[in-house]
Amino acid sequence: MNLPPRQQQILDLVRERGYVSIEEMAQLFVVTPQTIRRDINQLAEGGLLRRYHGGAAYDSSIENTAYAMRADQMRDEKQRIAEAVAAQVPDHASLFINIGTTTESIARALLGHNQLKVITNNIHVASILSGKEDFEVLLAGGTVRRDGGVVGQACVDFISQFKVDYALVGISGIDEEDGSLLDFDYQEVRVSQAIIANARQVILAADSSKFGRNAMVRLGPVSLIDCLVTDGAPSMALSEHLNQHKVRLEVV
Repeated sequence: MNLPPRQQQILDLVRERGYVSIEEMAQLFVVTPQTIRRDINQLAEGGLLRRYHGGAAYDSSIENTAYAMRADQMRDEKQRIAEAVAAQVPDHASLFINIGTTTESIARALLGHNQLKVITNNIHVASILSGKEDFEVLLAGGTVRRDGGVVGQACVDFISQFKVDYALVGISGIDEEDGSLLDFDYQEVRVSQAIIANARQVILAADSSKFGRNAMVRLGPVSLIDCLVTDGAPSMALSEHLNQHKVRLEVV
């Protein structure tokens, strides 16, 4: 496909970095944000990248976006989702919290709670919550990834010792056609499966950019969760799966 030079440069930049904000691209190309939005819309319509609120990303089904990029994506939406999830958790509850930048936002939103016991395989979550004197925080052992996630069989075994009130989980993608929950790392998925299997209620926190996003490892069907908290309405097909399995949907 022959693209205008600026659009080709945008596409090359997004492929190289995984995610780039509209503001950064406007400064780099010395054009208005509106011009960049038009370019992104045209590239997205051609299926060359994915349009996000505030930026654009190149999605691979085999490799996740870099941690720093993920932390910057959909920041306001993640905050609203986090506050809504935290509002569902009572004081004196036991929780699993898994890997992800959205779950790290949830951890910050939980700091106003009292007497929580939290088990996590996310070093950042443990760091956020461990400063609260009336919280008990247990960090699973295993192989530490560069993004602060802990994975591996030792981690699965540790998680499987517990039965908690709530699992607060994130995900990399949700297939809009069959409702499959998808992620990139097989070892991370194994831990998340153990977390879901050992919780009485499962709340999935996923911003709307996760709808239709491809990732190659299947965690399981959407029926595994009890509630989906997101910032935008899912597709009709995904909504039907949620209704069929009586998954409560909360759009914030």
